[in-house]
Amino acid sequence: MNRITQLFGIQYPIIQGGMIWNSGYKLASAVSNAGGLGLIGAGSMYPEVVREHIQKCKKATDKPFGVNIPMLYPNVEEIINIVIEEGVKIVFTSAGNPKTWTPLLKQHGITVVHVVSSSKFALKAQEAGVDAVVAEGFEAGGHNGREETTTLTLIPMVREQISIPLIAAGGIATGKGMLAAMVLGADGVQMGTRFAASVESSAHDNFKNLLLEVKEGDTMVSLKELAPVRLIKNKFYQGLQELYGQGADVEALKNYLGRARAKKGMFEGDLEEGELEIGQIAGIITKIEPVEKIISDIIKEFKQAKEQVASL
Repeated sequence: MNRITQLFGIQYPIIQGGMIWNSGYKLASAVSNAGGLGLIGAGSMYPEVVREHIQKCKKATDKPFGVNIPMLYPNVEEIINIVIEEGVKIVFTSAGNPKTWTPLLKQHGITVVHVVSSSKFALKAQEAGVDAVVAEGFEAGGHNGREETTTLTLIPMVREQISIPLIAAGGIATGKGMLAAMVLGADGVQMGTRFAASVESSAHDNFKNLLLEVKEGDTMVSLKELAPVRLIKNKFYQGLQELYGQGADVEALKNYLGRARAKKGMFEGDLEEGELEIGQIAGIITKIEPVEKIISDIIKEFKQAKEQVASL
């Protein structure tokens, strides 16, 4: 037992990131059934779809699972109410002020975790009364920190500042990565990219297969003027670079981005015109595997690495 397994009532301190277009009930329930904590990614779902996924997840697992809610979306209040009505016990919030919803969620007996990218915001989250924080380094896929602090730097810095449980994220996809994060002071790890490349991920097969080809240097953080996001360098990304070269303003970037660009890429499989979000660690992933195998391999490697380290 450690602080994270205790907090969530799970077997292993492994949390699956609530990634948009990847994290439906199939992925969340598979991770929970395999001993980790599965999260439904509400960021890409209309409120009623969130409700449907929560209900299906309850049927698919009797283990704890949670919902990830990015607070920058317009339907956030409705989604919070659905989560409360459906009796969800764990909520991860991100991209917003944890003070806004933490008190209400806690009133309903919900365990609240907030995602941060700096020590300053980790402290604010602790002051807002959250139960744990996810400190996410710049290697991560999807929405990212403006400070560009890497996981290796961020985790020990956050550990010094807070007393509540700490979950490390960004660039972690293996047992060795998990051990490294815990040596630096994390109580558990959150993995997104590793689970995007799973059989149960709801992403399009085109996107999953592309992940296996990604090497280091094939992703880049862009769109800092709107919300920084790590993307695979495809045709859509190249178009963005051309706009930057022309000195485009925020409006021009918004127009180019348009609507449902991430859905087009990750969910519908348009690898040219879609927004393809993934972490740098995709470079070491070589196969799409079932969640159960992914978690069992991570735990096996974690234990072996721990023994190797002891002999250093």
